[in-house]
Amino acid sequence: MTQTDADAKPDKEPTRRTGPVTFTKQVVGELRKVRWPTRKELVTYTIVVMVFVVIVLAYVSLLDFAFGEAVTWLYATFGRPAGV
Repeated sequence: MTQTDADAKPDKEPTRRTGPVTFTKQVVGELRKVRWPTRKELVTYTIVVMVFVVIVLAYVSLLDFAFGEAVTWLYATFGRPAGV
């Protein structure tokens, strides 16, 4: 017979909530561990993101224009009933 997760874990007391002061101290401690980017890295990453956004914007705009023209052509060609 296999052991389930519920059987494998010993009975624990429910964990108590952390108070606001302790929580704030823990947040500050974690933020001190963060490796913040240098100004040069930040500028480089910003430029890369902006170039990527412009490329995606151009691609989506081109698709939007192409589909719009295709739908306009379809309605102009097949949209009118004969003899009207």
